[in-house]
Amino acid sequence: MTDDTSTPAGQFLAVAEVSDAARAIFDEDLAEVGFVMNASRLWAYQPEASNNLFSLMSQVTSGRPFTARERGILVTACASTLGDSYCSLAWGTKLASEAGAELAAGVLRGEDSALTEPERAMAAWARLIARSPNSATAQDVQNLRDAGFCDADIFAMTVFVGLRVALSTVNDALGAHPDAEYRLAAPSAVLASVTYGRPVGSAAAAG
Repeated sequence: MTDDTSTPAGQFLAVAEVSDAARAIFDEDLAEVGFVMNASRLWAYQPEASNNLFSLMSQVTSGRPFTARERGILVTACASTLGDSYCSLAWGTKLASEAGAELAAGVLRGEDSALTEPERAMAAWARLIARSPNSATAQDVQNLRDAGFCDADIFAMTVFVGLRVALSTVNDALGAHPDAEYRLAAPSAVLASVTYGRPVGSAAAAG
């Protein structure tokens, strides 16, 4: 049966049947952020695919391992370049909790002065992958090496950003709006920096 309380904000598809696997994802959302995310309601069509995607993301970033701050920089740089407001707000909020709202807002705007040299290299690489991967050159990769990353690190961050692009593409194409809760959860500097993509959902639509 469908979850009668879970009408997604702006989602173009009908509300998906809520399987046990989807319910488990909903419960994880409630435990982590305090509400069921619109993206999770969308991925209820194939919750196992969602689990596998996030498991792969975790796998490729675990070798170094990349910190929460580093993952936040990669995702916010990627999502803002794509014009994905959802991941920009969700991860901008996470990054703000790790490194401060002004740093997170800066990355969303493409302003990296608050980042370390390695972090600036990561952000530039994430934006390049999201914007035009075929324009990447050997020098771009060398810039990452010069910033202290080994080739295994570079491969991992590239796969991670590529998977984030895939996730954003699905969410954006099928109309998932950022959750209404981000109007309060996201720092004002982060909210002000996300001037692109789909608008934040209304409180009534969040369900």
